[in-house]
Amino acid sequence: MFFRATAVTGIGRRPVWENTPRIAWLDSGCDNTYIIRVTPKTLRDELKMAKPFKSVEEEALLSIARTAALIEHASAEAFKPFSLTTTQYNVLRILRGAGSEGLCRNEVGQRLVTKVPDVTRLLDRMESAGLISRERGAADRRYVATRITDKGLKLLDKIDRELPAMHARQLGHVSPKRLRELVAILEEIRNTR
Repeated sequence: MFFRATAVTGIGRRPVWENTPRIAWLDSGCDNTYIIRVTPKTLRDELKMAKPFKSVEEEALLSIARTAALIEHASAEAFKPFSLTTTQYNVLRILRGAGSEGLCRNEVGQRLVTKVPDVTRLLDRMESAGLISRERGAADRRYVATRITDKGLKLLDKIDRELPAMHARQLGHVSPKRLRELVAILEEIRNTR
């Protein structure tokens, strides 16, 4: 299948070949990372579907899922240099927001963007890495407060400096007005369960 190739430069895109875009064969069937991005025109093209979607709802749901998967993959790659997963990053942000009081395991789990089956093991790994600390309550021994450590705060500060560029790479080509519309639509979908 033919695809037009474009290169990503900063926030916008430009054709790989000067001012005259050309059609070129690109291998889109392997998992290698390319310098150029293959941009099929529709989700049907991307999924190599021969038949149309059964409904616009099906297309919308698959488009949301596909987009989320691509953003999640890009985020995972961006956090690799920091030896973090996106979920671990989310935990650090949650605990930074909680302040010095910290949160119990259940509260951390409830606030995660992406739910995980075993929050305890996630916190165990982060504690082993020195990013968080846990302490049993003096009044109630069942309550274990989880707090971010200085090491975790320093790592977050480092990530926070690079995050705007990552967001710009992922969404900078969409206008702020369209992004606000997208946010409103997604909120409507989540709140109509």
